[in-house]
Amino acid sequence: MQKKFADEWKYDGKYSFYNMTEDLEDYEEIISPLLRESNYFQVIKNNELFGFFVLEQAADIVNMGVGIKPELTGNGFGLQFVLLILDYIKKNYSISTVRLGVAEFNIRAQKVYRKVGFIKTREYQQPTNGAVYTFIEMEYSI
Repeated sequence: MQKKFADEWKYDGKYSFYNMTEDLEDYEEIISPLLRESNYFQVIKNNELFGFFVLEQAADIVNMGVGIKPELTGNGFGLQFVLLILDYIKKNYSISTVRLGVAEFNIRAQKVYRKVGFIKTREYQQPTNGAVYTFIEMEYSI
């Protein structure tokens, strides 16, 4: 299943930045069970893969990443998806903070995260996809 969305999920326009094939390190992690460990989770809706999320715990913080099937993005599903993930975290982790990084240009995702209660904590430069991009770090207090 991971290989399917790593190879086949293709986002349009500026969001092609999120195509797994754009960054070899991310691609290798998602297709390799050894590198994925038990950090990746699939979300099935109507018997189809809707999206995935990745959680990595460090002390009392969980770092979160998400992906929604390309043709389902921009349709108002993000808020419910993030709330589902936060509920899972609250039930399965003893932590105080959820942290994520989102590309600066992805205003759509930032808006969803703010609605849920994430706050911007800093901006940083991240080398990825063959260049360096500005990311926004956001945190949510449990």
